[in-house]
Amino acid sequence: MHPFPDVESIERATLDAVCPAEVHEFPGWLLPYDPLPVGRAQSAVPLAHTPLSLPELQQIEAHYQQRHRPTVFRLPEGLISTDTASALYDMGYTGAHGVLVQVAELAGLLRLAPPDAATLSAAPSAQWASVYTADGHDPVDGAHRVQLLSRSRHVVYAHVSEGGQALAAGTGSISQGWLSIHGMRTAPSAQGRGLASRILAGLAAHAAAQGVHRVFLQVEDDNTVAQGLYRKAGFVTAWQYHYWRAVKHAPRAQDELRRC
Repeated sequence: MHPFPDVESIERATLDAVCPAEVHEFPGWLLPYDPLPVGRAQSAVPLAHTPLSLPELQQIEAHYQQRHRPTVFRLPEGLISTDTASALYDMGYTGAHGVLVQVAELAGLLRLAPPDAATLSAAPSAQWASVYTADGHDPVDGAHRVQLLSRSRHVVYAHVSEGGQALAAGTGSISQGWLSIHGMRTAPSAQGRGLASRILAGLAAHAAAQGVHRVFLQVEDDNTVAQGLYRKAGFVTAWQYHYWRAVKHAPRAQDELRRC
């Protein structure tokens, strides 16, 4: 996969949307931290897809350790050499939880559904929030995401209701020249009915009215259902990353390292 040219604007827009409690800048990196257990809000991420060096990873680790905070790296595929992966492993880190960063033009989202098919608001509403803690979703994780997504001044909130009950929700953040989509959720009882398409179309119409024409989102690499919808909207993968977290390792052979 060729290097993507807009890495920095996407990574800055991501943190504008999830709005961590703290964001520090290190040369070529953003170092966010938040007490809520949401990966993008508490993982160090590079602003360019250039080869990584062990000294810079060690300096970033020291930054978090000095503040008594856990170190998590969010590292794109292709940046980790075998030697660097081995060094990270020896430092106590393992790469897991693959995520795709996908980009599209708004036109594809606008074709999914009428632009007024979702209800948008400038502030989080009780209906919007209720989707994240609906039956079938992890209520603790849902509450954390509501809290995190409710902070940003860049975000607009979308939900779809039927019979007075909100069944699907999502947020769109406009910053750095992008619409970024976050927190897409559909109540399990309403999945497969096109409600997520209505959320995407509503957020796209809002962004288009403000002169924004590019959109990105992030989706787990094993979430094939969501990827199918995003493919219909014109999304393509710009890059994939993994979270590298500290774990207790069992002894291993060199060829057992996971390359990410």
